[in-house]
Formats: sequence, C-alpha cells, structure tokens
Amino acid sequence: MVELLFIMLLFLFLSLISPTLSLNQEGLFLLQAKLHLSDPSNTLSNWNPNDSSPCNWTGILCNNLTNSVTSINLPNSDLSGSFPVSLCRLPHLSHLSLPNNNLNSTLPTTISTCTTLRHLDLSLNLFAGNIPHTLSDLPLQELNLSFNNFSGNIPQTFSNFQQLQTISLVNNLFTGTIPSSLSNVSSLKHLHLAYNNFLSGTIPSSLGNLTNLETLWLAGCNLVGPIPNSFRKLVHLNNLDLSRNMLNGAIPELVIASLTSIVQLELYTNSFSGELPRVGISNLTRLERFDASDNELTGTIPDELCRLKNLGSLGLYYNRLEGSLPESLASSESLYELLLFNNTLSGKLPSGLGSNSRLQLIDVSFNHFSGEIPAGLCRQGRLEELLLIHNLFSGEIPAGLGNCLSLTRVRLGNNNLSGVVPSGFWGLPHVYLLELVENSLSGPISNAISGASNLSILLISGNRFNGSIPDSIGSLSNLGEFVASSNSLTGPIPTGMVKLSQLNRLVLRDNQFSGEIPHGIGDWKKLNDLDLANNRFVGNIPSELGTLPALNFLDLSGNLLSGEIPMELQNLKLDFFNLSKNQLSGEIPPLYASENYRESFTGNTGLCGDISGLCPNLGEKSKNRSYVWVFRFIFVLTGAVLIVGLTWFYFKFRNFKKMKKGFSMSKWRSFHKLGFSEFEIVKLMSEDNVIGSGSSGKVYKVVLSNGEAVAVKKLWGAATKMESGNVKDREKDEFEVEVETLGKIRHKNIVRLWCCYSSGDSKLLVYEYMPNGSLDDLLHSSKKNLLDWPTRLKIAVDAAEGLSYLHHDCVVPIVHRDVKSSNILLDGEFGAKIADFGVAKFVRSVSKGTEEPMSMIAGSCGYIAPEYGYTLRVNEKSDIYSFGVVILELVTGKHPIDQEYGEKDLVKWVSSKLNEDGQDQVIDLNLDSKYKEEISKVLKVGLLCTSSLPINRPSMRRVVNMLQEVTAVAKFRSGKFSPYYQEVVSNNDHLEA
Repeated sequence: MVELLFIMLLFLFLSLISPTLSLNQEGLFLLQAKLHLSDPSNTLSNWNPNDSSPCNWTGILCNNLTNSVTSINLPNSDLSGSFPVSLCRLPHLSHLSLPNNNLNSTLPTTISTCTTLRHLDLSLNLFAGNIPHTLSDLPLQELNLSFNNFSGNIPQTFSNFQQLQTISLVNNLFTGTIPSSLSNVSSLKHLHLAYNNFLSGTIPSSLGNLTNLETLWLAGCNLVGPIPNSFRKLVHLNNLDLSRNMLNGAIPELVIASLTSIVQLELYTNSFSGELPRVGISNLTRLERFDASDNELTGTIPDELCRLKNLGSLGLYYNRLEGSLPESLASSESLYELLLFNNTLSGKLPSGLGSNSRLQLIDVSFNHFSGEIPAGLCRQGRLEELLLIHNLFSGEIPAGLGNCLSLTRVRLGNNNLSGVVPSGFWGLPHVYLLELVENSLSGPISNAISGASNLSILLISGNRFNGSIPDSIGSLSNLGEFVASSNSLTGPIPTGMVKLSQLNRLVLRDNQFSGEIPHGIGDWKKLNDLDLANNRFVGNIPSELGTLPALNFLDLSGNLLSGEIPMELQNLKLDFFNLSKNQLSGEIPPLYASENYRESFTGNTGLCGDISGLCPNLGEKSKNRSYVWVFRFIFVLTGAVLIVGLTWFYFKFRNFKKMKKGFSMSKWRSFHKLGFSEFEIVKLMSEDNVIGSGSSGKVYKVVLSNGEAVAVKKLWGAATKMESGNVKDREKDEFEVEVETLGKIRHKNIVRLWCCYSSGDSKLLVYEYMPNGSLDDLLHSSKKNLLDWPTRLKIAVDAAEGLSYLHHDCVVPIVHRDVKSSNILLDGEFGAKIADFGVAKFVRSVSKGTEEPMSMIAGSCGYIAPEYGYTLRVNEKSDIYSFGVVILELVTGKHPIDQEYGEKDLVKWVSSKLNEDGQDQVIDLNLDSKYKEEISKVLKVGLLCTSSLPINRPSMRRVVNMLQEVTAVAKFRSGKFSPYYQEVVSNNDHLEA
C-alpha cells in the first residue's frame, strides 16, 4: 500500500513539474492495475508512464473519437496475482478479457463497480471460492468463468441478469443443483455448465422456457432422470450436449422431433434405453453430428436417421442395436465418421458406402456384419481408419484399398477374408497399424511393404500366407511388433531384419521357416518377446541372445537347432523359456540345471544335466569308477555323524519340520520358471536379511544358492485386520489382490512376482529383487545425489509406461490405487518398476464409462486424489493424480507432506510458490540448471496430472507421450514443445477395438 501511494504521488509530482509527462487518468488506473500483477513474460513492458495515452499499449483498445479505453484483451500472457479491481475505475470499459493466465484468489465483490462492463472473460485461470452475488449487478452480455476452481452454488442472483446472452461456467467445482431461476434470463442464448461433476439432480424443466437458447452444454454434471419434455420449446437450439451423465429413460421422440435447428446432438455415456427415435427425425434437416453411444439402446438403426443429408458423424457404439445398416446411408454426401462397434448388428454393409462421401473413419468392429467389404470405402481418397475386426466379412480385400494412401490404421482381423492381399495394401506409406489376423488370406508378403515407412505394428497371424519374408522389411525403421504365426511362410529370417532397432515383439511360430537364426540380433535392444517355435531353423543358438536387455519371452522349441546352449542365456531374466524338441547337445547352463526347467529342455537327446529325462553329466561314470573308495568312506562317516547328530537335529529343527509339514497343507503358486523351491526361501529368511518394514509386512532380501537375490514380502497378520474385526477376509483380500494382479500381467516396468505361498498362518510373496530400493529411499535420503535430472526423467518415463500398461493395455484395466514414490522400485540401472498391488482394483465396468465404487479409501497421505473427499467412485484418474505428485517430488526433491507447507500439501505448495515466487523457487537446487527447460516441461506435466478435477487430468497414455516428448527434446535439443501441453481438457482415451 505504501509503495502504491508512493508511485501515485510520484506521478502527480512529475505531472506538475514536467508538462511532457502527461499520462492521462485512465493510463494511471492501468499502471495501478499493473502493480497488482506479476508479469514474468514482460507482456506489459510497453505500458510506459511517459506516454500521454495508453491507447497503443499491449492489449488496450480505445475509442477512436474519445481515446477512452473500451477494451482490455490480454490472453495467454502468463499474468498472475489477484483480480485488478482498479480496472473497474475505467469509465468506459466494456470488454475485459484475461483468459489463460494464472490469476488467482477469489473474485471480489467490488467487481460490481465495473458498471460499464458488457463482456467478461476470466476463463482458464486459478480463481477459487464463491462467485460474488454482486456480479449480477453488471450489465453483462457475456460471462465466461470456465476452467477455474470456483465452488459453492451457482448464484440464484444470476436470474437478475437482464441482457446476458452467454453464461460459461465449464469445469469448476460448483455443488448443488442447476438453479431453475436461470430460466428467468430470457435473453440467454448460450448456457455452458459442463464438467461440474459436483453438481447433481435432474435437468430443471424450467430451462425449456429459454426459448432463445442456441447452445446448451450440460455434459459431465452427474445429472439423473429423463430429458424434460419442456425442451420441445427450444426450437432455436443448434447444439445440445447432455453426454457423460446418468440420464435414463427413452430418448423422447417428440422432443427430438421439435429440435428443428439442431446441428449437434450429444447423448453418449448415459443410461438411455429403448429404441432410437423415428417419428419426426426427418425434421432434423440441419443435423450434422449425432452421438448416442455407450447407452442401453435396443432395436434397429432408423432409416430416417440415415437419410438426413447433412449427417456427417454417426456414433452408436456400445449399445445393443441389432438388424442391418440402412442402405440409405450410402447415399449420404456428408458422412465422414461412422462408429458402430460393440453392438449386434448384422447383414451386409451398404455396397455404396464411402462412394459418395469423404469417409474418414469407419469402425463397425465386434458385430455380426457379413458379406464383402464395400469396394468404394476410399473412393474419395480420405479414409484414414478402417476398423472391421470380429465380424463375418468374407471375400477378398478390395483392390481399391491398395491405392488408399490416406489410411493410417487398418484392423481387419477375425473375419472370413480370403484371397491375395492387394500388393499396394502392404506398402501404404502412412499406415502405422496393419492387422489381418485370423482370416484365410493367402499369397506372399509383397516387396511393396518397403513403402510402409510409418508401419509400427504388423499382425498377420492365423492366415495362409506363403513364401519368404522380403528382405525389404528391414527398411521399416519404425516396426516394433511383427506377428506372423500360424501361416505357411518359408525361407530364412531376412538378414535385413536385424536392422529393426525398434522391434519389441517378433512372433514367427508355426510356420516353415528354415536356415539359421541370423547374426546381428544383438541390435534388438528393445526386443521383449521372441517366439520362433515349430519351424525348421538349424544351426547354433546365437550367443547374442544373451545380450538382449529387455527379453523376457524366448521360445525356440520345435526346431532343428543344434550345438550347445550358450552360457550367455543365463544373463536373461525370462518369464518364459523353451528350447525343447531340438537337437541341442552338451551341458545345460548351471542357472537352468534344475527340475523347474525340465519342460524347457525335453526332446533334446544330446543335452546333459541333473534333470530327469536327460543324460547324466558328462564324465560322471569315469568319476564314479575312480572314486568308489571315497564314496564308501563318506557313507561310513555319514552314518556315524547321523547317529550323533540326530537328536540335535530333532530339537534344533523341529519348528522347521512343522513348517515343512505345513507346506504340504499350503498353497504354493509360481508364475515363472523358478530355480528355487519354497523350502529354500523359508530356510534363508531371517531377521538379519530384513530390508524393509511397512504397514502390510516385512520385506527380506534372500540370496539363493544359485547366487540370485529375490525379495520376499511376509504379510503381517495384524496389518490386515479390518475395522469390523473380520481379519480373514481382509487378509485374503490384500494377498489375493496382489497375486491376482501381478500373476496375470507382464511388463518391463512392473515388478515381477515370481511366486507366492500361503498357509493358515503365513503369507509370502516372492518378487524380483530391486537393488537400488525405492524412489522414496533415494530421493529423500543422503543418496539423493545419485539422482541427477536425466535419471529422474528416466524414472518418470518408466513409471508412466508401467501405469499406462495397467490402464490401457490390460484386458480388464487395473487401477493401482496406491501410487507413490515408495512403490516405485529401481533396478541396478535405475530402471523404474511399479510395485505393491495390495489395494489394486480391476475396473470391470469401464465399457460403460462408470466406475465401480471402492469399499474403502486407498492410497497414502499426500498422494490421495481430492475426489476421494466426496465419492468412492474413482477410476484411473486417481492414479494419475498420485503419479503427478510423484513427478512433483522428482522436480522439487521434497516430500508430499512436510511441516514446511503448513496446512498445505506438496501440490498446493507448488501452485502457491509458482504464483508468488516463480519456478526457480520450486525446482530442486541439486539439479543442474542446464536442464531447466526440460524440468519446466515435466513440472507442467505434474501440474496437469494433479488438476483438482479428474476430467482435467490427461490419461496415462498421454502422460507417456508428453514425457517421451521431453526425452526426445533432451536428446535432440530441437526445442519443440509437444502439442499435448497445449491441451486444457484431455479427452479420455477411447477404448475402442
């Protein structure tokens, strides 16, 4: 206040002594507002007190005749601070637009002094608290407060607005119901209340009185009940979005038929039932986009709907629709998007589909469609995605698709297609996914495949393809997955394939390949799965296989491979290992020389080792003859020792004998090939080996007889008690959830569960050992200096990929529910893996867009998402919030909860620090400043992930993309910034076929 008074006096003094410094009064008001704002980007640098008028200042617009300030427009200016009330002193200000800044605090009641304001846009800021009731005193025509943190009820006083045409309150924290008093604002044309998911109740029928309404956006507001019949009066409505609610009942025919001005109608992700409207649907002559997906609709698709000449996008997926697709749809000249997957539709697709319109996307997967694929789908040359999997399509792939250069994603799997694939179809330059699995396609893989420069995934298994793989496939630098199993392919693996540095999965089993496994495969550093089983490969197993760091699935069974097994294979950490039914000889490498691997080596008559069914170790007979006397001596000596020690053994190890007996009554489950037994694990567990202890149990480091270390988690009995006292239920719950989750999933960034053991009084989980402990151990200890920025970024990417796998790539998505730095474990090279799935949850209702309610709050203090405060219906977005906290930990080096923050947590502390002191006061001082740009970008990812509203958080798939973009920038220093960072609202990744 003193500073402000000083500056005002200074201006007054200068104006008195120097006539050249004559900034007018409005300019002084603007400078006063500037004093209240932080301007790190110097957007307001040309607001110069030496000017006579502010009319040439950035963001300022004046009346040409009077030179009075009428408009202030400063979007995307990185301004922060509270609302500058001094702007209200500008006597002719009618337009104030400050969107996408960092303005915070509450909106003051004194905003009512902006008596001339007609347009107010404060969207995309950080305002919080209630909207002041005095706001309705203004003569506003447009009000936009979207994407803030306003809370409380939507003010009833809004009914006092006399001239208001637009209300936009999207994505805030409002509670209560939609006030029916809004119907009194008769001038209203645009009402946007979407994604206030703390709202509840029904849609007020009084909104039907807003007869001038043109857009009504109520998506994601937890609304229930039917669509009001009063909406029949909204004859000027052109955009109605009621998606992502819990609305039910039938879609009212009379209401829909009355919306004669409608252009976009969004009803997806609700609980609407019954049939689609037919009566009066032909009245919707302006309708361009209709989406009623993800409901419970039945019946057939109305011909009247398909005849609408302006219909461009039709979405009806995830319903129970049946019957055929009307032929009239093929006549449309506007159709560009058709999404009908996951219904029970049948019959043929209209033969002319795509011939008359610029079709870009068609997805009719998981239906019962039959007949041939329409030949004209790409006749207009715009088709980008063709998704027809799991139907009954037959005949050949249309030749015209071989010339469809616009295609990017093709999935034709699990149909009855036959014939030769058009040559050009193999080499489409923009296709990144080509899936033809489980058909009856034949012929060779064309040399034209070299033109598929963007191809990343090639899936052609379960067909009748023949001939050899063309060497030109080695030019596909982006190819990451090639699955060609169960065909009739012949010849050797092309030497050019060793150049595929991005390859992570190669499956060629059940073919007729021959020749040797090529040298140079050591360059497949990203290879995860290698399956060459049941072919005719000959020669030695390349020792290079043992150098592949990511390999965890190796199946070379059923071939003609010979020679010895390379000792280098012991370097691999394999989930699956099979060399059976070959012609291998020599001794089995020591790591695999146990009964646990017997099935991996059967059918190799020349192999020797201490495994039943194989020949004994080489030289064993001669040794027996040479040392018979030694064995006799040992036998006598052993007998004597046994007699002396039997009593000691009984008393010393009687507890172990009881435990051993318990094993016969217990449950021992393994999920991988093991080189150890349960007895060895239990015997080696001791208090000297404890490396960690938490609320759920102790963790032991056990070094096995083969030199390998494992981590053994012994669950507490007491830690599993429920408040209700039902110990057994909860104990089973935590243990079984961990086993059920980790026993089914395989990913390089998820810790491996080797096996588990349970009995009446003991539960053990045996994991791979992670030598660098947890991220929490390193980041918040004296070992912190081991974590430079490149290492922290690598950890963030690894952990994100693990979570992305859980959310997007599991058949049933999995929510971890306890993501935190202590559950991110680090291997010897600081590779990160997600651990501890004791409270994980399978999201079984994901297809309906709803969340299964959790039985209890899960998570750890400082990491728990804010929506736990009002609901237990959480989804994967809660994991994303927790992961965002981990990112903030990596950037700041601070704990999620600390006395330094007062009543805040790390998320709130970072936000307030950024606003008050800037980014430099947030970043860990231990990090090298040369990485500042990268750290800044990762910080923004963390802030996105910790958005207070779940809808604002990106999916984990997007998080991975954002972090990989930072990694790419770090590597190439291109300075480019991913477009993902520009997104304010992330659309939920569509779990489509």
